[in-house]
Amino acid sequence: MDPEPDTTTARLDLLPLRARHAEEMAAVLSDPALHAFIGGEPASVDALRARYERLVVGSPDPAVVWRNWVLRARPEGCLVGTVQATVEGEVAEVAWVVGTPWQGRGYAVEAARSLVPLLTDGFGVRTVVAHVHPAHHASAAVAAAAGLSPTDTWQDGEVRWELTVRG
Repeated sequence: MDPEPDTTTARLDLLPLRARHAEEMAAVLSDPALHAFIGGEPASVDALRARYERLVVGSPDPAVVWRNWVLRARPEGCLVGTVQATVEGEVAEVAWVVGTPWQGRGYAVEAARSLVPLLTDGFGVRTVVAHVHPAHHASAAVAAAAGLSPTDTWQDGEVRWELTVRG
């Protein structure tokens, strides 16, 4: 897998995900409320480390590339969330999560806004997709701020949001 570049925004460093981030990220993602729309429960440090190790190795499908970053907020000096993209050809499915203590500060918007051009300019992506639960208004606002628009397509109870970039 090609390494993800470090990316910097006004307040965030997007750092390529590594297994060593698991301990700090387990604390960031520890609030069960984060799973209200996506299901599951907070992962232990060991489970998160194992997941991150799998992600770093990359997709077993050579046609699919996983891109994953942790978000370090420079004002606080700590990790606050993640952004990720699953890239297949010219399509990237993206997702974001910001830990509960850091929500409402615009970090998810800032990260998602930086992710879209990173994918389209740096990795040749032409269509960016996100799936958002219809009741998750904060996530819908992030998708909209990143330039995505809701479609009429549903998948697993979520609305497909999409941005197509003409190249």
